[in-house]
Amino acid sequence: MTHTHWHENDPRGSESNRRPAIHSTTVVGVKKDGRVAIASDGQITMHETIMKQTAKKVQKVYHGKVLAGYAGAAADALTLFERFEGKLEETRGNLQRAVQLLAQDWRTDRILRHLEALILVADKEAMYVISGQGDVIGIEEDVAAIGSGGPFAMAAGKALCRHSDLSADKIAREAVLIAASICVYTNTEITVLTL
Repeated sequence: MTHTHWHENDPRGSESNRRPAIHSTTVVGVKKDGRVAIASDGQITMHETIMKQTAKKVQKVYHGKVLAGYAGAAADALTLFERFEGKLEETRGNLQRAVQLLAQDWRTDRILRHLEALILVADKEAMYVISGQGDVIGIEEDVAAIGSGGPFAMAAGKALCRHSDLSADKIAREAVLIAASICVYTNTEITVLTL
């Protein structure tokens, strides 16, 4: 799922303090006409090698009421995802409160501060991007995307939302397909989940 390399001109000092740049996957979320969909590709990449083509990087959580997709270093993404899922259970499915509590954990949990991962989460009311660096971003638009193909998928998704009659799930699928035609870390084995 990930490809890493060191920044050659990293301003953060010694090599031991440098963090790898993560290149992995495409996950896109789309809200339209009262529906929400999250789609991702299935490629897992390790360095320059494709290790798997049919991975499932999106899932329904909290009794099928919340969608989540992840990108980044696999172990870090799963750790971040598990923490999020725990907060969702703690708040009885209140997505906004769950992401707020997760953000608060960064102040006290040193492990959380160093996760090279992103997750995109959504229910029918809201969508958020959560990073392993402590950022929680509430998405105000109808499309959000993460991963190395995220910018391509977001641009495609926005255009399709504005200029087509496609449903949220079809827009999400098409956005990942477009990203896959540009991003080498994204393939066309797409999983789409909807609420």
